[in-house]
Amino acid sequence: MRVLSFGEPALKDAQSIKTLRRVASQAGETDSRLVLVVSALLGVRDALAEAAEQAAEGSGGYLQRIEAIREPILEIIRGLFSPREQSGVITAVQILLNDLEDILHGVQLIRECSPRTLDLVYSFAAQISCILISRYLDMEGFTVRAVDNPCILLWRNAHGMLQVDYQASYDTIVGNLDKAEGIQIVAGGIAQNEQGALTILQPDGGDLSASLIAAALKAELIEMWTGMEGVMSADPSYVAEAFVIPELSYQEAMELSYFGARMMHSQSLVPAMEAGVPIQIRNLDRAENPGTRICADPERKQAAIAGIASIEPVALVNIEGGGMVGVPGIAARIFATLAKAAVNIIMISQASSEHSICVVFRQQEADRALEALRAELAPEIRAKQIQNFDLRKDLAILAAIGENMRGTPGISGKLFSALGTAKINILAIAQGSSETNISFVIEKAAEPEALRTVHRAFLG
Repeated sequence: MRVLSFGEPALKDAQSIKTLRRVASQAGETDSRLVLVVSALLGVRDALAEAAEQAAEGSGGYLQRIEAIREPILEIIRGLFSPREQSGVITAVQILLNDLEDILHGVQLIRECSPRTLDLVYSFAAQISCILISRYLDMEGFTVRAVDNPCILLWRNAHGMLQVDYQASYDTIVGNLDKAEGIQIVAGGIAQNEQGALTILQPDGGDLSASLIAAALKAELIEMWTGMEGVMSADPSYVAEAFVIPELSYQEAMELSYFGARMMHSQSLVPAMEAGVPIQIRNLDRAENPGTRICADPERKQAAIAGIASIEPVALVNIEGGGMVGVPGIAARIFATLAKAAVNIIMISQASSEHSICVVFRQQEADRALEALRAELAPEIRAKQIQNFDLRKDLAILAAIGENMRGTPGISGKLFSALGTAKINILAIAQGSSETNISFVIEKAAEPEALRTVHRAFLG
Protein backbone atom coordinates (compact mmCIF):
# COMPACT_ATOMS: atom_id res chain seq x y z
CA MET A 1 0.00 0.00 0.00
CA ARG A 2 1.27 3.43 -0.96
CA VAL A 3 -0.45 6.81 -0.57
CA LEU A 4 0.25 9.52 -3.16
CA SER A 5 -0.84 13.06 -2.39
CA PHE A 6 -0.98 15.66 -5.17
CA GLY A 7 -1.12 19.22 -3.87
CA GLU A 8 -2.58 22.27 -5.59
CA PRO A 9 0.80 23.70 -6.76
CA ALA A 10 1.47 20.43 -8.63
CA LEU A 11 -1.87 20.18 -10.49
CA LYS A 12 -1.75 23.06 -12.92
CA ASP A 13 -2.41 21.72 -16.41
CA ALA A 14 -2.95 18.65 -18.60
CA GLN A 15 0.76 17.84 -18.58
CA SER A 16 0.72 17.66 -14.78
CA ILE A 17 -2.04 15.05 -14.89
CA LYS A 18 -0.15 13.08 -17.54
CA THR A 19 2.87 13.09 -15.23
CA LEU A 20 0.60 11.96 -12.39
CA ARG A 21 -0.45 9.03 -14.55
CA ARG A 22 3.18 8.06 -15.13
CA VAL A 23 3.95 8.35 -11.41
CA ALA A 24 0.94 6.17 -10.53
CA SER A 25 1.99 3.61 -13.14
CA GLN A 26 5.52 3.40 -11.73
CA ALA A 27 4.22 3.15 -8.16
CA GLY A 28 1.83 0.40 -9.24
CA GLU A 29 4.77 -1.71 -10.39
CA THR A 30 5.83 -2.23 -6.77
CA ASP A 31 2.56 -1.62 -4.89
CA SER A 32 -0.62 -3.28 -6.13
CA ARG A 33 -2.81 -0.96 -4.06
CA LEU A 34 -2.59 2.82 -4.32
CA VAL A 35 -4.55 5.67 -2.79
CA LEU A 36 -4.35 8.99 -4.64
CA VAL A 37 -5.30 12.03 -2.55
CA VAL A 38 -5.91 14.92 -4.94
CA SER A 39 -6.33 18.60 -4.16
CA ALA A 40 -7.71 21.44 -6.25
CA LEU A 41 -6.27 22.45 -9.59
CA LEU A 42 -3.96 25.43 -9.26
CA GLY A 43 -5.95 28.65 -8.87
CA VAL A 44 -9.41 27.07 -8.65
CA ARG A 45 -9.75 27.37 -4.89
CA ASP A 46 -8.78 31.07 -4.94
CA ALA A 47 -11.28 31.69 -7.74
CA LEU A 48 -14.02 30.00 -5.70
CA ALA A 49 -13.16 32.18 -2.70
CA GLU A 50 -13.52 35.30 -4.87
CA ALA A 51 -16.80 34.00 -6.31
CA ALA A 52 -18.21 33.39 -2.82
CA GLU A 53 -17.12 36.86 -1.69
CA GLN A 54 -18.78 38.54 -4.65
CA ALA A 55 -21.99 36.55 -4.18
CA ALA A 56 -22.08 37.51 -0.48
CA GLU A 57 -21.84 41.16 -1.55
CA GLY A 58 -24.91 40.68 -3.74
CA SER A 59 -22.90 41.00 -6.93
CA GLY A 60 -23.47 38.88 -10.00
CA GLY A 61 -19.72 38.85 -10.59
CA TYR A 62 -19.56 35.33 -9.18
CA LEU A 63 -20.82 34.08 -12.55
CA GLN A 64 -17.77 35.58 -14.27
CA ARG A 65 -15.49 33.90 -11.72
CA ILE A 66 -17.10 30.51 -12.42
CA GLU A 67 -16.72 31.13 -16.14
CA ALA A 68 -13.05 31.93 -15.56
CA ILE A 69 -12.69 28.53 -13.88
CA ARG A 70 -14.57 26.71 -16.64
CA GLU A 71 -12.27 27.63 -19.53
CA PRO A 72 -8.97 26.30 -18.04
CA ILE A 73 -10.78 23.10 -17.06
CA LEU A 74 -12.06 22.65 -20.61
CA GLU A 75 -8.52 23.23 -21.89
CA ILE A 76 -7.25 20.47 -19.59
CA ILE A 77 -10.01 18.14 -20.81
CA ARG A 78 -9.06 18.84 -24.43
CA GLY A 79 -5.43 18.09 -23.58
CA LEU A 80 -6.23 14.75 -21.91
CA PHE A 81 -9.15 13.15 -23.75
CA SER A 82 -9.94 12.27 -27.31
CA PRO A 83 -12.85 14.17 -28.92
CA ARG A 84 -15.09 11.11 -28.53
CA GLU A 85 -14.48 10.92 -24.77
CA GLN A 86 -14.54 14.63 -23.99
CA SER A 87 -18.31 15.05 -23.91
CA GLY A 88 -18.86 12.68 -20.97
CA VAL A 89 -16.18 14.38 -18.87
CA ILE A 90 -17.44 17.86 -19.75
CA THR A 91 -20.97 16.82 -18.76
CA ALA A 92 -19.78 15.56 -15.35
CA VAL A 93 -17.85 18.79 -14.69
CA GLN A 94 -20.76 20.90 -15.93
CA ILE A 95 -23.13 19.23 -13.47
CA LEU A 96 -20.77 20.18 -10.63
CA LEU A 97 -20.45 23.76 -11.83
CA ASN A 98 -24.25 24.06 -12.18
CA ASP A 99 -24.64 22.93 -8.57
CA LEU A 100 -22.02 25.50 -7.58
CA GLU A 101 -23.89 28.25 -9.40
CA ASP A 102 -27.10 27.31 -7.59
CA ILE A 103 -25.38 27.51 -4.19
CA LEU A 104 -23.78 30.87 -4.96
CA HIS A 105 -27.07 32.21 -6.30
CA GLY A 106 -28.58 31.43 -2.89
CA VAL A 107 -25.65 33.24 -1.25
CA GLN A 108 -26.30 36.24 -3.48
CA LEU A 109 -29.97 36.33 -2.55
CA ILE A 110 -29.40 36.33 1.22
CA ARG A 111 -26.10 38.25 0.95
CA GLU A 112 -24.38 36.00 3.43
CA CYS A 113 -21.88 33.16 3.06
CA SER A 114 -21.67 31.19 6.31
CA PRO A 115 -18.51 29.18 7.14
CA ARG A 116 -20.47 26.00 6.46
CA THR A 117 -21.53 27.25 3.01
CA LEU A 118 -17.99 28.41 2.22
CA ASP A 119 -16.66 24.94 3.06
CA LEU A 120 -19.21 23.47 0.68
CA VAL A 121 -18.08 25.88 -2.05
CA TYR A 122 -14.41 25.00 -1.46
CA SER A 123 -15.18 21.28 -1.72
CA PHE A 124 -16.05 21.67 -5.41
CA ALA A 125 -12.39 22.42 -6.18
CA ALA A 126 -11.14 18.98 -5.13
CA GLN A 127 -14.21 17.26 -6.58
CA ILE A 128 -13.41 18.67 -10.03
CA SER A 129 -9.87 17.31 -9.77
CA CYS A 130 -11.23 13.90 -8.78
CA ILE A 131 -13.47 13.76 -11.87
CA LEU A 132 -10.68 14.71 -14.27
CA ILE A 133 -8.07 12.38 -12.79
CA SER A 134 -10.33 9.36 -12.25
CA ARG A 135 -11.81 9.59 -15.76
CA TYR A 136 -8.35 10.00 -17.30
CA LEU A 137 -6.82 7.05 -15.44
CA ASP A 138 -9.84 4.92 -16.29
CA MET A 139 -9.40 5.81 -19.98
CA GLU A 140 -5.73 4.81 -19.69
CA GLY A 141 -6.70 1.33 -18.52
CA PHE A 142 -6.21 1.59 -14.75
CA THR A 143 -8.61 0.01 -12.27
CA VAL A 144 -9.98 3.15 -10.60
CA ARG A 145 -12.43 3.76 -7.77
CA ALA A 146 -13.45 7.29 -6.77
CA VAL A 147 -14.29 7.49 -3.06
CA ASP A 148 -17.18 9.91 -2.48
CA ASN A 149 -17.66 9.45 1.26
CA PRO A 150 -15.43 11.73 3.40
CA CYS A 151 -13.15 9.51 5.45
CA ILE A 152 -12.01 12.14 7.96
CA LEU A 153 -14.27 12.82 10.94
CA LEU A 154 -14.09 15.84 13.21
CA TRP A 155 -15.29 16.71 16.70
CA ARG A 156 -15.66 20.04 18.47
CA ASN A 157 -13.44 20.61 21.50
CA ALA A 158 -14.19 22.62 24.65
CA HIS A 159 -13.14 25.86 22.90
CA GLY A 160 -15.51 25.28 20.00
CA MET A 161 -12.74 24.39 17.55
CA LEU A 162 -13.10 21.43 15.20
CA GLN A 163 -10.39 18.81 15.62
CA VAL A 164 -9.72 15.46 13.98
CA ASP A 165 -11.25 12.45 15.72
CA TYR A 166 -8.31 10.16 15.01
CA GLN A 167 -9.75 6.81 16.04
CA ALA A 168 -13.13 7.35 14.38
CA SER A 169 -11.34 8.55 11.23
CA TYR A 170 -9.07 5.52 11.19
CA ASP A 171 -12.07 3.19 11.56
CA THR A 172 -13.89 4.95 8.70
CA ILE A 173 -10.81 4.90 6.47
CA VAL A 174 -10.29 1.18 7.03
CA GLY A 175 -13.96 0.50 6.31
CA ASN A 176 -13.96 2.53 3.10
CA LEU A 177 -10.50 1.91 1.65
CA ASP A 178 -8.82 -1.13 3.17
CA LYS A 179 -9.91 -3.97 0.90
CA ALA A 180 -10.27 -2.31 -2.50
CA GLU A 181 -7.70 -3.15 -5.16
CA GLY A 182 -6.22 -0.89 -7.82
CA ILE A 183 -6.22 2.89 -7.50
CA GLN A 184 -8.58 4.66 -5.12
CA ILE A 185 -8.99 8.40 -5.56
CA VAL A 186 -9.92 10.60 -2.60
CA ALA A 187 -10.68 14.33 -2.59
CA GLY A 188 -8.06 15.81 -0.26
CA GLY A 189 -8.96 18.05 2.65
CA ILE A 190 -12.67 17.17 2.80
CA ALA A 191 -14.01 16.01 6.16
CA GLN A 192 -17.28 15.63 8.07
CA ASN A 193 -18.19 17.20 11.40
CA GLU A 194 -20.14 15.59 14.23
CA GLN A 195 -23.46 16.61 12.63
CA GLY A 196 -22.46 14.97 9.35
CA ALA A 197 -21.98 18.29 7.56
CA LEU A 198 -19.16 18.60 5.07
CA THR A 199 -16.22 20.74 6.19
CA ILE A 200 -12.73 21.57 4.94
CA LEU A 201 -9.52 20.70 6.77
CA GLN A 202 -7.22 23.63 7.34
CA PRO A 203 -4.40 24.12 6.70
CA ASP A 204 -2.89 21.88 4.01
CA GLY A 205 -5.91 19.60 4.14
CA GLY A 206 -4.76 17.31 1.35
CA ASP A 207 -1.51 16.49 3.16
CA LEU A 208 -3.38 15.81 6.41
CA SER A 209 -5.85 13.55 4.59
CA ALA A 210 -2.97 11.59 3.05
CA SER A 211 -1.18 11.25 6.39
CA LEU A 212 -4.32 10.02 8.15
CA ILE A 213 -5.10 7.52 5.37
CA ALA A 214 -1.53 6.19 5.37
CA ALA A 215 -1.53 5.78 9.16
CA ALA A 216 -4.90 3.99 9.16
CA LEU A 217 -3.95 1.61 6.34
CA LYS A 218 -0.38 1.07 7.59
CA ALA A 219 1.04 2.18 4.24
CA GLU A 220 4.68 1.65 3.43
CA LEU A 221 5.18 5.18 2.08
CA ILE A 222 3.52 8.55 1.54
CA GLU A 223 4.60 10.51 -1.52
CA MET A 224 3.74 14.22 -1.30
CA TRP A 225 3.87 15.56 -4.86
CA THR A 226 4.20 19.34 -4.84
CA GLY A 227 5.72 22.18 -6.83
CA MET A 228 8.92 22.09 -4.73
CA GLU A 229 12.11 20.08 -5.13
CA GLY A 230 11.89 19.02 -1.48
CA VAL A 231 12.75 20.65 1.85
CA MET A 232 15.46 23.26 1.38
CA SER A 233 18.32 23.86 3.82
CA ALA A 234 17.29 27.54 3.89
CA ASP A 235 15.04 29.92 1.97
CA PRO A 236 16.62 30.00 -1.53
CA SER A 237 15.32 33.52 -2.11
CA TYR A 238 17.77 34.63 0.61
CA VAL A 239 20.46 31.95 0.41
CA ALA A 240 21.68 31.16 -3.10
CA GLU A 241 23.64 28.14 -1.82
CA ALA A 242 20.57 26.47 -0.28
CA PHE A 243 20.14 22.84 -1.31
CA VAL A 244 17.55 20.08 -1.02
CA ILE A 245 17.97 18.15 2.23
CA PRO A 246 17.99 14.45 1.27
CA GLU A 247 16.63 13.12 4.58
CA LEU A 248 15.11 14.53 7.76
CA SER A 249 13.77 13.05 10.95
CA TYR A 250 10.12 13.62 11.81
CA GLN A 251 11.14 15.98 14.64
CA GLU A 252 13.42 18.04 12.39
CA ALA A 253 10.71 18.27 9.74
CA MET A 254 8.16 19.38 12.32
CA GLU A 255 10.47 22.10 13.66
CA LEU A 256 11.37 23.35 10.18
CA SER A 257 7.71 23.39 9.16
CA TYR A 258 6.72 25.36 12.25
CA PHE A 259 9.41 27.94 11.54
CA GLY A 260 8.26 28.57 8.01
CA ALA A 261 10.06 26.05 5.79
CA ARG A 262 7.94 25.43 2.69
CA MET A 263 6.88 21.80 2.90
CA MET A 264 3.84 20.44 4.76
CA HIS A 265 2.10 21.69 7.88
CA SER A 266 3.44 20.26 11.14
CA GLN A 267 -0.04 18.92 12.01
CA SER A 268 0.04 16.81 8.84
CA LEU A 269 3.21 15.09 10.04
CA VAL A 270 1.69 13.77 13.27
CA PRO A 271 -0.32 10.73 12.00
CA ALA A 272 2.54 9.55 9.78
CA MET A 273 5.06 10.03 12.57
CA GLU A 274 2.98 8.10 15.12
CA ALA A 275 2.49 5.24 12.64
CA GLY A 276 6.12 5.31 11.46
CA VAL A 277 5.19 5.84 7.80
CA PRO A 278 8.01 7.53 5.81
CA ILE A 279 7.16 10.61 3.74
CA GLN A 280 8.80 11.53 0.45
CA ILE A 281 8.34 15.15 -0.67
CA ARG A 282 8.85 15.45 -4.44
CA ASN A 283 8.33 17.84 -7.33
CA LEU A 284 5.83 16.69 -9.96
CA ASP A 285 7.54 18.88 -12.58
CA ARG A 286 10.80 16.99 -11.96
CA ALA A 287 9.50 13.56 -11.08
CA GLU A 288 12.90 11.99 -11.67
CA ASN A 289 14.39 13.75 -8.63
CA PRO A 290 14.10 11.97 -5.24
CA GLY A 291 13.27 15.06 -3.17
CA THR A 292 13.36 14.84 0.63
CA ARG A 293 12.62 11.75 2.70
CA ILE A 294 11.20 12.20 6.21
CA CYS A 295 11.52 9.17 8.46
CA ALA A 296 12.39 8.02 11.98
CA ASP A 297 16.10 7.34 11.33
CA PRO A 298 17.47 9.50 8.53
CA GLU A 299 20.77 8.62 6.93
CA ARG A 300 22.94 11.62 6.19
CA LYS A 301 26.34 13.09 6.85
CA GLN A 302 26.89 14.23 10.40
CA ALA A 303 26.27 17.93 9.83
CA ALA A 304 25.57 19.74 13.07
CA ILE A 305 22.29 21.18 11.82
CA ALA A 306 19.81 19.97 9.23
CA GLY A 307 18.46 23.32 8.09
CA ILE A 308 17.58 26.90 8.92
CA ALA A 309 14.15 28.51 8.86
CA SER A 310 12.69 31.86 9.80
CA ILE A 311 9.42 33.55 10.73
CA GLU A 312 8.73 37.20 9.97
CA PRO A 313 7.47 39.76 10.70
CA VAL A 314 7.21 39.22 14.44
CA ALA A 315 7.02 41.52 17.44
CA LEU A 316 8.57 41.24 20.88
CA VAL A 317 7.27 42.44 24.24
CA ASN A 318 9.73 42.59 27.09
CA ILE A 319 8.12 42.91 30.51
CA GLU A 320 10.52 44.19 33.18
CA GLY A 321 10.09 44.80 36.87
CA GLY A 322 11.82 44.19 40.18
CA GLY A 323 8.45 43.32 41.66
CA MET A 324 8.26 40.15 39.57
CA VAL A 325 11.27 38.55 41.29
CA GLY A 326 10.18 35.58 43.37
CA VAL A 327 6.45 36.22 42.85
CA PRO A 328 4.60 33.04 41.79
CA GLY A 329 2.03 33.21 39.03
CA ILE A 330 3.25 36.23 37.03
CA ALA A 331 4.24 34.14 34.03
CA ALA A 332 0.99 32.16 34.22
CA ARG A 333 -1.03 35.38 34.17
CA ILE A 334 0.92 36.71 31.18
CA PHE A 335 0.36 33.54 29.18
CA ALA A 336 -3.31 33.24 30.18
CA THR A 337 -3.92 36.87 29.23
CA LEU A 338 -2.39 36.41 25.79
CA ALA A 339 -4.38 33.21 25.30
CA LYS A 340 -7.65 35.05 26.08
CA ALA A 341 -6.65 37.72 23.57
CA ALA A 342 -6.13 35.00 20.93
CA VAL A 343 -2.41 35.79 20.68
CA ASN A 344 -0.22 32.84 19.78
CA ILE A 345 3.15 32.91 21.53
CA ILE A 346 5.90 31.73 19.20
CA MET A 347 8.87 32.08 21.53
CA ILE A 348 9.56 32.77 25.22
CA SER A 349 12.71 33.91 26.99
CA GLN A 350 13.14 34.69 30.69
CA ALA A 351 16.19 35.84 32.59
CA SER A 352 17.19 33.62 35.52
CA SER A 353 16.93 36.69 37.77
CA GLU A 354 13.17 36.69 37.00
CA HIS A 355 13.51 40.43 36.41
CA SER A 356 12.17 40.23 32.85
CA ILE A 357 10.03 38.00 30.64
CA CYS A 358 10.19 38.27 26.86
CA VAL A 359 7.40 36.94 24.61
CA VAL A 360 7.37 36.91 20.80
CA PHE A 361 4.32 36.67 18.52
CA ARG A 362 3.14 37.59 15.03
CA GLN A 363 3.37 41.31 14.36
CA GLN A 364 -0.31 41.65 13.46
CA GLU A 365 -1.15 40.55 17.01
CA ALA A 366 1.18 43.08 18.70
CA ASP A 367 -1.24 45.91 19.52
CA ARG A 368 -3.87 43.48 20.81
CA ALA A 369 -1.28 41.73 22.97
CA LEU A 370 0.05 44.95 24.47
CA GLU A 371 -3.43 46.26 25.29
CA ALA A 372 -4.39 42.99 27.01
CA LEU A 373 -1.18 42.85 29.04
CA ARG A 374 -1.49 46.43 30.22
CA ALA A 375 -5.07 45.81 31.34
CA GLU A 376 -4.18 42.58 33.19
CA LEU A 377 -1.04 43.92 34.87
CA ALA A 378 -2.39 47.41 35.68
CA PRO A 379 -2.22 46.83 39.48
CA GLU A 380 1.45 45.82 39.25
CA ILE A 381 2.21 48.85 37.05
CA ARG A 382 0.57 51.21 39.57
CA ALA A 383 2.48 49.56 42.43
CA LYS A 384 5.76 49.94 40.48
CA GLN A 385 6.26 46.17 40.55
CA ILE A 386 6.49 46.34 36.75
CA GLN A 387 8.46 49.29 35.45
CA ASN A 388 8.41 48.83 31.70
CA PHE A 389 6.67 47.33 28.69
CA ASP A 390 9.04 47.39 25.74
CA LEU A 391 7.36 46.59 22.41
CA ARG A 392 9.54 46.11 19.34
CA LYS A 393 8.22 45.44 15.85
CA ASP A 394 9.71 44.52 12.46
CA LEU A 395 11.66 41.57 13.82
CA ALA A 396 12.34 38.02 12.64
CA ILE A 397 12.92 34.71 14.39
CA LEU A 398 15.62 32.46 12.97
CA ALA A 399 15.88 28.82 14.03
CA ALA A 400 18.83 26.48 13.50
CA ILE A 401 17.39 22.95 13.63
CA GLY A 402 18.98 19.53 13.73
CA GLU A 403 18.99 16.42 15.89
CA ASN A 404 22.78 16.18 15.57
CA MET A 405 23.05 19.29 17.77
CA ARG A 406 21.95 17.19 20.72
CA GLY A 407 24.87 16.61 23.08
CA THR A 408 27.37 18.31 20.74
CA PRO A 409 29.45 20.98 22.54
CA GLY A 410 30.21 24.28 20.85
CA ILE A 411 27.16 24.61 18.59
CA SER A 412 25.82 27.75 20.29
CA GLY A 413 29.32 29.25 20.46
CA LYS A 414 29.89 28.71 16.76
CA LEU A 415 26.44 30.08 15.89
CA PHE A 416 26.70 33.28 17.89
CA SER A 417 30.34 33.83 16.98
CA ALA A 418 29.42 33.74 13.28
CA LEU A 419 26.55 36.19 13.84
CA GLY A 420 28.80 38.47 15.90
CA THR A 421 31.44 38.52 13.18
CA ALA A 422 28.71 39.55 10.73
CA LYS A 423 27.71 42.33 13.19
CA ILE A 424 24.18 40.99 13.61
CA ASN A 425 22.61 41.96 16.92
CA ILE A 426 20.60 39.30 18.77
CA LEU A 427 17.63 40.54 20.81
CA ALA A 428 16.50 37.27 22.45
CA ILE A 429 17.54 33.62 22.52
CA ALA A 430 15.68 30.38 23.27
CA GLN A 431 16.77 26.75 23.22
CA GLY A 432 14.65 23.74 24.07
CA SER A 433 15.94 21.10 26.45
CA SER A 434 15.85 18.61 23.55
CA GLU A 435 18.75 20.61 22.03
CA THR A 436 17.35 20.21 18.52
CA ASN A 437 16.47 23.89 18.04
CA ILE A 438 18.26 27.16 18.77
CA SER A 439 16.03 30.16 18.08
CA PHE A 440 16.98 33.81 18.19
CA VAL A 441 15.30 37.14 17.43
CA ILE A 442 16.91 39.77 15.21
CA GLU A 443 15.86 42.85 13.28
CA LYS A 444 13.88 41.87 10.17
CA ALA A 445 16.27 43.91 8.01
CA ALA A 446 19.13 41.64 9.10
CA GLU A 447 17.28 38.40 8.24
CA PRO A 448 18.84 37.74 4.79
CA GLU A 449 22.41 38.27 6.01
CA ALA A 450 21.76 36.21 9.15
CA LEU A 451 20.43 33.29 7.10
CA ARG A 452 23.44 33.41 4.79
CA THR A 453 25.84 33.66 7.72
CA VAL A 454 24.43 30.67 9.58
CA HIS A 455 24.18 28.62 6.38
CA ARG A 456 27.84 29.30 5.53
CA ALA A 457 28.97 28.50 9.07
CA PHE A 458 27.25 25.12 9.33
CA LEU A 459 26.26 23.89 5.87
CA GLY A 460 29.15 25.10 3.72
